[in-house]
Amino acid sequence: MLRTKRALFLLALTAMPAITTQAQTARQAPAGTPQAAASGATILPADWNSTQAADNILAGLINVSGPDVKGAHDAEMAIVGDRAFIVFEANDVQPGESAEWPYVYVTLSVVNVKSLAVEKRVPIAMSGQAFENETLPPGACFVPRVIQKDGQTLRCYFASEAPKARQSQMWFIDFDIARMAFDNRIHRAKLKTARGTFDMRPQYFYDDAVAHGFTRPARDYGLYLFDSFKEFDGNTYVALNNYPVGQNALAVANDALDTFEVLGHYNDPPALRLTESAVNRLPDGTWMAIVRQESGDRNYTFCTSADGKHWTANGQRAFVRNGTSSKPTFDRFKGIYYLGWQEATKINGVSRSVFNVDVSVDGAAWERKYRFATERSFQYPTFREHEGSIYLTVTQGDSSESRKERIVFGKLE
Repeated sequence: MLRTKRALFLLALTAMPAITTQAQTARQAPAGTPQAAASGATILPADWNSTQAADNILAGLINVSGPDVKGAHDAEMAIVGDRAFIVFEANDVQPGESAEWPYVYVTLSVVNVKSLAVEKRVPIAMSGQAFENETLPPGACFVPRVIQKDGQTLRCYFASEAPKARQSQMWFIDFDIARMAFDNRIHRAKLKTARGTFDMRPQYFYDDAVAHGFTRPARDYGLYLFDSFKEFDGNTYVALNNYPVGQNALAVANDALDTFEVLGHYNDPPALRLTESAVNRLPDGTWMAIVRQESGDRNYTFCTSADGKHWTANGQRAFVRNGTSSKPTFDRFKGIYYLGWQEATKINGVSRSVFNVDVSVDGAAWERKYRFATERSFQYPTFREHEGSIYLTVTQGDSSESRKERIVFGKLE
């Protein structure tokens, strides 16, 4: 019932008439100042200061990582009632993260959104852990994701990886909100392609891409639920990613949330190595993806699809300039699109130290709402709307080169 109500609400939003503009791109503005929408119908006040607005948010962020955590990255969250349930990968050895570090585990922090206090920390899974029905093989537990399955349950997903030793596997485990505890059983997520339904492993994702013309070499790890979870017309969608291969696709989950069906790949042109993406639907129903790329200037690319199955080739857009290789975000809150992307500019030489969030009513004309600029870095954020407010969780650090040391949480607006 909860998912049905949420789906109906999102359907009503997507059914809103498209807002037309006189131009298809936004004017570029200096860093720290808002971009004016090309149509002249601006969202932000004329005196809006995107850097000051971001600084105010940075000042209120709290650390949600455990006291033993030395490295942390790639958090996501679901918010239920007064609590944010934040999942992330962590390790107690050193800053950073790697699929080749078997001591990387996945964990959950429960935060009260009103008091901004961490109420509980609950481990999810680690290398070699024995559950009631399965024992995880040796290897890193990586890239967790979380969705509210029903009124009493959160479902958490994670990859178990050991590069060059075996195929990675995507698992899931359920969390009982009332008991504030995980089940002692894990389950293999499934991947559905044109050839059938399989355990969710890189080889099957790769084979499906090859059938659509993909030519890059295969790898035995790196398949993740990346941009998740977005509901349209009663369906739950995710953007799939295999980072080491440079492979991306849109997928839809079944009602049981245990199987993800590949709808369409967007990996063209072949000359670009495209790695991580965020997707959304524009007011006219067109899908649009912003994609991280590792080629040339590393600026983000964009592609579109009328049906989620057939995608245009990727190309750069004028409203994102000087981007660099990192996770993008693409959300819609209260009828406004929020596009987040990492700028190549470095604060005192720190990588991923500038992150922009631009807003738009139509996905064409954009204004700069936030410019996060900090030596602690601002990387791999997740934004979620809950009861009229927008919250965020993001990776930061103090001294390591990667700045992947902790996960922080706070209110965006």
